[in-house]
Amino acid sequence: MEWFQSLITTIGNFVWGPVTLVLIVGTGIFLTIRLGFLQIRDLPYALKLTFSKSDKNNKDKGDISHFQSLMTAMAATLGIGNITGVATAIMMGGVGAIFWMWLAAFFGMATKYAEAILAVKYRVTNHKGEISGGPMYYIEKGLGWKWLAVLFALFGFLASFGIGNMTQANTVAGSLETNFGINPWISGFILMVFTAIVLLGGIKSIGKVTGIFVPFMALFYLAGGLIIIILNITEVPAAFALIINEAFNPSAAAGGAVGMAIRYGVARGVFSNEAGLGSAPIAAAAAKTDYPGRQALVSMTGTFIDTIIVCTITGLTIVLSGLYAGHENASSLTGEAFELFLPGVGNYIVMFGIMFFAYSTIIGWSYYGEKCFGYLFGDNKTIIYKVLFVAIVMIGAGLELELVWGIADIFNALMAVPNLIALLFLSPVIVAESKKFRAIRNKEKLEERKQKMAS
Repeated sequence: MEWFQSLITTIGNFVWGPVTLVLIVGTGIFLTIRLGFLQIRDLPYALKLTFSKSDKNNKDKGDISHFQSLMTAMAATLGIGNITGVATAIMMGGVGAIFWMWLAAFFGMATKYAEAILAVKYRVTNHKGEISGGPMYYIEKGLGWKWLAVLFALFGFLASFGIGNMTQANTVAGSLETNFGINPWISGFILMVFTAIVLLGGIKSIGKVTGIFVPFMALFYLAGGLIIIILNITEVPAAFALIINEAFNPSAAAGGAVGMAIRYGVARGVFSNEAGLGSAPIAAAAAKTDYPGRQALVSMTGTFIDTIIVCTITGLTIVLSGLYAGHENASSLTGEAFELFLPGVGNYIVMFGIMFFAYSTIIGWSYYGEKCFGYLFGDNKTIIYKVLFVAIVMIGAGLELELVWGIADIFNALMAVPNLIALLFLSPVIVAESKKFRAIRNKEKLEERKQKMAS
């Protein structure tokens, strides 16, 4: 079996190698230029739109609100990559990897915007009256390449059982066993029950749960990190300076090469925010919205929150601790950094953060896998997928999953290729829809000014 594990590792290193990463970042750069750096220009409005209390588009086509759609995508995106992924990037690529993670996220915001605008434009309504959308639909309807759409759906369906299910369940079970001595199979059973309750209720149930659960878990983890940063605020400027300096002039103790910093910074950034993989637009398609451009801006904020905020909190905490030098265990590095500054509490913050993030990933990816399965085999058969997905949660909790993780990594990379091809070929559509919404937005601004003057 060792030869097979070695083969999977080799394939994984290839598909997540320089070619794929250049394609992902290159697509982001291309779209950023074509869209006029909208991630800078429109971010304030996008954040306002995302977190506004009222949903004025309640009567628009869709299953869930802007916010619930974003939280469903964030549920899958916010995961152990935000904790152990950042630690791995620092250990393998040095402190400077954080800078390249930021850069990948910046361009990834344009990619996430483009994915969402196509997802809403080409979405369909299934026989149950639910919205379905994502790369498989805009590849088929926008490009007319059914075969490529089927490949994406197949890769997404298979990846959902690995990265979106078993590896996450195993992480939760392992954490509970280590810290509380709970048998992994017991943890798996409990996790399976909670997953079933949410998943079998459909997208509206998922949207409601993630709309409450995701903000809570993110704030819980961020609160701990922010407390550490505030307590060490005088050291933060030096930490930022170190990150930027090491990105271009890495020392031997902090990574040793610019190439390593770029490779692991970009790779971990992509793993964390999933920009370009084609997963998040599946959730974006379900949003109630009047124009594709409006939901696309909301989706764009997901990358900003995931990497620019959450990953930065993790990275700064590790840098401030100084524990990264010579450290060999990414899984424990973040916990040790938090514990150093918050003795008796810090490790538990990270532990519960990992548990919450992993469970949310299961919920988010269940929806992605269901939609991919429905595209391949029909929406009337998705109950089969749901039952299978829920059962595998328990199985994953009790297994050794190094091999499964490697296979799932490969399918994740394979998802990205059809999606990125579609984004590049459909870029004229993306630009046209963006111009259309910008004209609409300008009219809305004019009306808002008139109302203010009248009042």
